[in-house]
Amino acid sequence: MNISDNIKKFQEDLPEDVKLIAISKTKPVDDILEAYEAGQRDFGENKIQEMTEKWEKLPKDIKWHMVGHVQRNKVKYMAPYVALIHAVDSLKLLKEIHKEADKNGRCIECLLQIKIAEEDTKYGISAEKAKEILDSDEFKKLDHIKVKGLMGMATFTDDEAQVKKEFDHLKSVFKDFKERYTDMKILSMGMSGDYQIAINSGSNMVRIGSHIFGARN
Repeated sequence: MNISDNIKKFQEDLPEDVKLIAISKTKPVDDILEAYEAGQRDFGENKIQEMTEKWEKLPKDIKWHMVGHVQRNKVKYMAPYVALIHAVDSLKLLKEIHKEADKNGRCIECLLQIKIAEEDTKYGISAEKAKEILDSDEFKKLDHIKVKGLMGMATFTDDEAQVKKEFDHLKSVFKDFKERYTDMKILSMGMSGDYQIAINSGSNMVRIGSHIFGARN
């Protein structure tokens, strides 16, 4: 199957309330254009420099999602255009995003990354820490950002029961946050290998790369 067929298949198969983010990291502009021409508008990258180069070359109605770990000193490069920053894990980073959004006359939407996996290599904060950030007076002054939801990555394992347990845990955290904070709308969890489990556990945004573009270079 080619890229446009893969996009169309996801458009047909995903529930209506689940948004598809096509993860285009390492993929050339031509591949992204093929997905774009099949109707895809949301693309995710994990390196700010690479995303910015693609933004400069591609149609301006594309919504760019930063899905990788964000270094504070690089926020300024994506602040003019980024649609959603998925992996926010500190108040310091939120302050930096706010500062750069303010300079660009924008309000930037973010997700807090909750650590649900057992692997040390996965980033993220605890639900308690996330609440501490959202309840702080410092956060309440940041009017150029909106925290729109939560993001999480499950353990990289063939044990589907463990993956389901981790996604179910994040779903229950999200339910609690939705009751406490009015802006909470997005639960971003699930990638090519586990998106079906994630959707069954309540995800409304999935990040799919290899199932659309093939194996990474």
